[in-house]
Amino acid sequence: MPDTPAATPRARVRVPLRFGDGYSVDAELVTFHGLVDGQEHVAVVLGDPGPVPLVRLHSECLTGDVFGSARCDCGPQLREAVERIADRGGVLLYLRQEGRGIGLYNKLDAYALQDQGLDTYEANAALGLPEDDRDYTAAAQMLRALGISGLDLLSNNPDKAGQLRALGIDVLDRVPTGVFTTEHNVRYLRAKVLQTQHTLPLASLTELSVG
Repeated sequence: MPDTPAATPRARVRVPLRFGDGYSVDAELVTFHGLVDGQEHVAVVLGDPGPVPLVRLHSECLTGDVFGSARCDCGPQLREAVERIADRGGVLLYLRQEGRGIGLYNKLDAYALQDQGLDTYEANAALGLPEDDRDYTAAAQMLRALGISGLDLLSNNPDKAGQLRALGIDVLDRVPTGVFTTEHNVRYLRAKVLQTQHTLPLASLTELSVG
């Protein structure tokens, strides 16, 4: 197990969640002391986590989560994850890693380059930025602080599972999310499949992109 410092819960607050489509659920939000990156990440505990909770690492996306941008699938993934985790019992870690870790302004700069024909990864490279700058050490700290050492991971991204395992968290299964495709995000989703091996149905994305 990597030698990372322990984090501890800071506060636990009950919050009723309400979504625009009418779905509602009560959650417990947990904050932490001692996270290695100093960011204000939050754990959203839903239902009864049980011995093998369903967990999602959801990186903050202001444009998708808050404003409903159709250029990504983040908002629909967040909405889906809350309900699926609540039904089974588990935790959603809301991680302050906007734009795959490059920040909001850089993400919007990359959007401008995407409008000129680059894909999401090419745009980051053109700006001198990494394809994906996320580190999940703080996520592993949060899980341990909640008493979670083994889990099923709700994700299409193999890097999340790989990093958690390297950090000593036992990822028993990787459970795919839904596919939320629009005419505005299909190139973004295809790039995730081709560049970082996300488990999405490439054939259906190809059909939409040419249809």
